[in-house]
Formats: sequence, C-alpha cells, structure tokens
Amino acid sequence: MDSYDDKGVGGGVGGSVDGSADGGGEGDVIEIGPGPRTVPEPRVGMAGLSFPYQVVAAVALSVIGFIACVQLAMVFLHVAPSNTLTKQHGEAVDQWIYPEFEQNWKLFAPNPLQQNIAVHVRAEISGPDKRRTTPWMSLSGEDGKAIRGNLLPSHGPVSTPGSDRTLARGIQRVTAVSLGPYQSAVVRIGISATYFLFLLREIPHRHEMYGPDAPWRWDMARQLISGNQAFTTLMWSDSAVWFEIVYVLALVAAALLLVGWHTRAMSVLFMVGVLSLQNRSIFMGDGGDNVIHLMSIYLVLTRCGQVWSLDARRARRSAGADPAPRGAGVAGPLLWVAFGAVLCGATVTDSLGGTTWLPVLFWILWIGHGAWWAVNRYAPDSEPRTLLDVIANLAHNATLVVIMAEVCMIYATAGWYKIQGTRWQDGTALYYPLNLDYFTPWPGLSDLLAASGLMVMVLTYATVVVQVAFPFTLFNRRVKNVLLVLMICEHAGIALLLGLPFFSMAMIAADAVFLPTVFLMWLGGQAAHGRDLFLRRRGKVPGPRDWAETEGGAEAAGGGGGDAGAGAATEDREAPQRRDGGGHTLVG
Repeated sequence: MDSYDDKGVGGGVGGSVDGSADGGGEGDVIEIGPGPRTVPEPRVGMAGLSFPYQVVAAVALSVIGFIACVQLAMVFLHVAPSNTLTKQHGEAVDQWIYPEFEQNWKLFAPNPLQQNIAVHVRAEISGPDKRRTTPWMSLSGEDGKAIRGNLLPSHGPVSTPGSDRTLARGIQRVTAVSLGPYQSAVVRIGISATYFLFLLREIPHRHEMYGPDAPWRWDMARQLISGNQAFTTLMWSDSAVWFEIVYVLALVAAALLLVGWHTRAMSVLFMVGVLSLQNRSIFMGDGGDNVIHLMSIYLVLTRCGQVWSLDARRARRSAGADPAPRGAGVAGPLLWVAFGAVLCGATVTDSLGGTTWLPVLFWILWIGHGAWWAVNRYAPDSEPRTLLDVIANLAHNATLVVIMAEVCMIYATAGWYKIQGTRWQDGTALYYPLNLDYFTPWPGLSDLLAASGLMVMVLTYATVVVQVAFPFTLFNRRVKNVLLVLMICEHAGIALLLGLPFFSMAMIAADAVFLPTVFLMWLGGQAAHGRDLFLRRRGKVPGPRDWAETEGGAEAAGGGGGDAGAGAATEDREAPQRRDGGGHTLVG
C-alpha cells in the first residue's frame, strides 16, 4: 500500500533524527544527565539482518539478478541481427519478448524512405434505390496538410580494495540504498508527462484511435489479442462508456504519477493504462509509444518517487513535525482494497492476458504492498521491515540497470542498422526525410537545411557516430555527458524538423537516466527558486525549502561525483528516514 510511500529516501541510509546526514554511521550523541548517551543508528541492508533473514535476502538477490540478466540477454537477442543463437533459440526468445517487450528501433534504417507515397481512396455506397461512388480522396494529402505548421501532429485521422571486501561492500550498497533517486524521478516525470500530453492531444481523435470508431474494430482486436496474449482492459467490454472510463483513468494516472501522488499505486495504474490503450490498437504506435510501453513496465519496479514528488514532500513534512500515527491516512488502504477487488475479479474471469508473468507481477505487488503496510504499522523496527526494504532496493537497482542497458541497446541497434544502409554510408540519408511531406511540418526550415549538402552530410554521419559510440562512452563520464547533450539536441531537432515530438520527448526522458546527479540537483534548485519567485509575486509566502533544493545543497553534492550510482551522501539529505517505521512501500 501507499500509506508510507517514499518516506525515508535513499533506502534508509544515514540520516539522523533531526534530518541531518552525518554519514558517520555511529549514531547521534544526546546530552542526558551527567554525560552523553550514544543512540545507535538502525542498521540497513544485508548487514542489518540476522543470518536467517540474510539467507532470504541472498535468495532474493540471486533471483532478481538472474531475472535482470535474462531480460537483458533476451532483449539483446531480439533486437540484434539474426545470428546462431537466435536461429537455435528463436522460439524461446519470442516467448519471453512477446507481446509486452517487443521493440523495433529501425527508424530511418537501414535506409530512410526516399519518396512520397500517395494514398487515394474512394467508396462505393449502396443506397435504397441505387449505388453511388464517391470521388477520389487523397488521404496522404490530407495528412500532409494537418502536419504543416503543427508542433504536435496527431497520430489520429485527419478528419479527427580486496575482492572479498569489495564484493561485500557492493552487496551492502545495492541492498541498503536505492541508487539514482534523481535519475529515476526524472524518468518518471518525463515518461508520464509525455503520455499525459499525448492523451490530451488525442482527445478529439480518441474514438478513432482506440475506441468504438477505430478502423481496427473491437472484434478484430479481440481476435488478434487472443493470438498474441497481450493484456488490455479495453477487451473487457466493447461499451463506449467503458472506453471513456479507461481513457480518463489513463489520463489521471499519468497526471498523478507526474506529480508523484501515491507513486506506487499510480505507477501500476499508469502501466495498466498504457498497455490497455496501446495493445488495443497496435498499429497506431511509433518508436515513442514503444519507449513509453517499456518504461511503464520498468517504472513499476523502481522507487521513482523518492524526490520531486508529493510523496517525498509528505515524508519531509511528517519527519519535521510530530509524526502521524502509523497506518494513518485512508488513501493508501482504499487504493489497495480497490486494486485487490479488481485484481480478484480479473483473475477469476481470466482477463489478465495470456502471459504468466504479468498476473504474477500484479499479485506480488498487491500482496507486497499489504505486507509492507502491516509491518510498518505493527513491527516498524523489526527485521521483516528491513528485509522488505532490502528486496525493494534490489528490485529498484536491478531495474535501473535494465533501463540503462535498454537505452544503450536502443542507440546501439539503431546505429548498427543505419551503418548497413547505403544512404547513411554516402552521407545523404537525412536529405530524404527533409523532403517528404509526412516529415516536414515546417517546409521552409526543412528546405533551408536540405539545401546545404555539407550540413546534411555532417548531420548524417554525426547521427550514426553518436548512436554507435554512446554505449562505449559510459566508461568516461565527461565524454558520456558530451554525447548525452548531443543526443538530447538531436531529439529536439527531430521533434521540430520531422514532426515527431512525442517520440523525442520519450527518448529524452529515457536518456535522463544518465544525467549527472549534481546537474539534476542544480536543476531542482533552480526550479524551486523560480517557484519561490512566482509565489512572492502573487503575494504568497513560500514554505521552507528542502536542503537538496538549495544551491548550497547542490554545491555540497558536487564532490560526490554524479551519475545514477553516485552521490550517496546527498541521497541521505533528501528526506530523512523516519524512525517510527515510515518508509517505502515494497517497490517504491
């Protein structure tokens, strides 16, 4: 349950009673009577467990690590060119990947589309007295008119030291800390904001894309889904009212996940909304929808509400004031009961798709949230609570590694396929999309860029070099950050020049997992400063700012390095852990 979402940021690392991060791990010295008394800090991670619980944690570490490795291996074999392994074990790879992890990153590869394709249609209509034939209509022409001068073109129709000690420290770190809190928060915000804006943009076309008026009719979708075993709640009923309910819930879930309200429950609801809409009409998506599809599944397993969320603000406020009674708050329990009722009904009616892992994941999340709430309320300082925290940290850290590897494979495979294309080899690939009606929302700007042969060649080769080289630059932080800026600029250019804004937003959000922690903290400080200025201009007094939002906090964090796995000392300062038992839910 989400009653205690994201309280105790950093997986319970460090953090003294008053919220300061001493980092010493020896406890606070409190003056009592004639001399000081040392209050020991609660131990966290594997080191804080007795031997039986360490065995359980070790098993969880092995299982989670094994699943993460298999996922990465299967995704790699799926996106890689045909090879010996895929020929021998292609069926096993397909069973693991399809339907929810399917992906294709051959955008403009191996060669881009090199000519406009015109689609003309006409209809023969039978009337009560005679048959008549409508005039020819250019669908591609109408599509081109809708794209011209449109920053957000629609997807819808136009009409609408020692090795042992090092290993021990590594295990302790991945079990005691949820790494990359700022990076996971940025991915959460970026992906949910992208889908929220997409759903808002497509409100006028929602019925034609996913609803009762879609060309891909409900009975056709049902027949396809019975074969590919995909999950979608839109197959529970063909009612227009049910479709509206699902669409609104997906929109609300994206908005609430964006602001971080009961993040764990909203991440599950967000995933359900994404899978339901996209699996209903699989032919409506592009690369951006593919990224959102994958990230919506991964975010469920991360603690993405540790910072920059309403959950984190609630945790800071409760830590600074008199803590609320354990189990207080009705939103979390009500959400848990509602999800449980829906889950039971869907399980009984066999409405959770044909895969095995998705129903199992739903039940693990639901039971885990309930167990976490019960332990938090009745045994907040017990070993079971520490064990649940260890498992949550393991799931978060393993998923964060999978997200990073996924982004690397997206760029690597896209670059590899481009290298095979003759137009990318001769440096002219970019010229063709700039002259296609479907990818020219601003013809004047596209013509200006396409007129320079040198610029076209430089951008074509630079695209391939950046995409192929990026995975190898992760070993050098400075080079990686430079290429990261180039890729973000590339996607901004794709959004503007080629009319693919939601694809670019989704990719920038995924790229954010590699942004340095120091930069993200500085960015958060600037946002908080702007918020304070806005409130002062409106005559409101801003509340106290969190330490991590101040410029001093960012400067102090500068010495800690700064990628997804760095800056542990700063993570402790985000929102101090409550000693009364408040903490994360099982997976968030």
